[in-house]
Amino acid sequence: MTPVLTVNDLKVTFQTPDGTVEAVKGISFDVKKGETLAIVGESGSGKSQTMMGIMGLLAKNGSVTGEALYGGTNLVGQPLSTLNTVRGSKITMIFQEPMTSLDPLYRIGRQIAEPLIHHRGLSKKAARARVLELLKLVGIPDPERRIDSYPHEMSGGQRQRVMIAMALANEPDVLIADEPTTALDVTIQAQILTLLADLQKRFGMAIVLITHDLGVVKHVADRVAVMRKGEIVEQGTRDEIFGNAQHDYTKMLLAAEPTGTKAPPPENAPMVLEGRNVIVDFDIGGGGLFGKARTFRAVDQVSIRLRQGQTIGIVGESGSGKSTLGRALLKLLQADGAFRFGTNDISGLDRAGMRPFRKQMQLVFQDPYGSLSPRQTVGEIITEGLYVHEPQLSRAERDQRAIAALKEVGLDPTARNRYPHEFSGGQRQRIAIARSIILKPKVVILDEPTSALDRSVQRQVIELLRDLQDRYGLSYVFISHDLSVIRAMSDHVVVMKNGKIVEQGDTEAIFDHPAEDYTKALIAAAFTH
Repeated sequence: MTPVLTVNDLKVTFQTPDGTVEAVKGISFDVKKGETLAIVGESGSGKSQTMMGIMGLLAKNGSVTGEALYGGTNLVGQPLSTLNTVRGSKITMIFQEPMTSLDPLYRIGRQIAEPLIHHRGLSKKAARARVLELLKLVGIPDPERRIDSYPHEMSGGQRQRVMIAMALANEPDVLIADEPTTALDVTIQAQILTLLADLQKRFGMAIVLITHDLGVVKHVADRVAVMRKGEIVEQGTRDEIFGNAQHDYTKMLLAAEPTGTKAPPPENAPMVLEGRNVIVDFDIGGGGLFGKARTFRAVDQVSIRLRQGQTIGIVGESGSGKSTLGRALLKLLQADGAFRFGTNDISGLDRAGMRPFRKQMQLVFQDPYGSLSPRQTVGEIITEGLYVHEPQLSRAERDQRAIAALKEVGLDPTARNRYPHEFSGGQRQRIAIARSIILKPKVVILDEPTSALDRSVQRQVIELLRDLQDRYGLSYVFISHDLSVIRAMSDHVVVMKNGKIVEQGDTEAIFDHPAEDYTKALIAAAFTH
């Protein structure tokens, strides 16, 4: 079968103040009608820049050479007028983050209609009718109402479906999907992948899937190209890559899935953190001038007991109450219930009353990009807590503590004089961990600490967290929707849905013999890849 898109010796470069950066170094591949080609590799390998170069979407300082043949025409070097007849019509793209890819000021119906009006010349009325068809096609519930919704009024999974509807509007020959499921829960991820496969059969389109998730690749790809540092180091059929990988880098990626198990702490290990009958309500407005304000119950009568050296994994889909529960346990938001830290009843303590305990209770956030101040050096970031909790320390003593903390998380101590933007995502997450452990806490709550990271970097961070736990007897509450990470990290698992605990128990029992249908569905969605 003749390829629908053929790429030959494609090179992408960027001009920077430090000189020319070669992002893609002369790669070649093709994709046929009805075929799914997965391009895999770690962040920075050149996957996305390859497709941006083909589509003419590079930043101003970027340039591309080589061939990207579609319908006998080389897209590289074509004027914008030519590219615009292809982009959004014959070759379309689903971007990684739907919240930033969709315009927050326009209703989704208008955004999906735009390529229909531009490429097909449909009237607004005809385009709206087609948009309703597309919303039904991608499984958006109540499409007649949702067509007039704004992006912020939809869930992450629904926004991703909107992006797919927009990409499919003109029934393209090639669909480029750039990390289309990275930010989604496992059940939503499975639905999106099934949807893409069904639509591919219906339209016969080729799919180029850009991802670092080998579980997804194993589930959907026909052929695989493995990229590293701007080069394709290996490509072949899915079975060849997964069954008989040749390149050491490919073997490393395949071996990077989280492994191992966490032994439970001794039965007599003391309780370090407890929340009983925890309730968290949020005011969501409404009720008018005299009416009763409406509330949303995010956490509903949940009880948790964390022992020294234990890791409790909390799993569930977005909106299940995982992160809210974590913050409630640390008394970082208003919550009802009984709370204890060690032998201390902290239930009624206000902000000032909690300050003596803050040093012992730390939180690592999900986003290593957004959780570090860009205006502070790494040294200032990780020693910030020392100013509050150990004000007697001299500047030299704080600097020594920073050096020790950076060494503990595997970073060069000279990093303390640099800024967060100079580091990779994995390095930033290590900095965030250093910020929490510099105070020598007893409890660390980790809120999706690896979800933004490549699998190989995830594994490094997991091994670091295990090492720190063994060294200091730390207790973790590990919040994640990634069940493979939860399985590797936790000795006790709590499954949440709609603010309630639906099931909990030892990790092996939950994964090998789940009792509840919801738990079974989560595990099936996570491990069928």
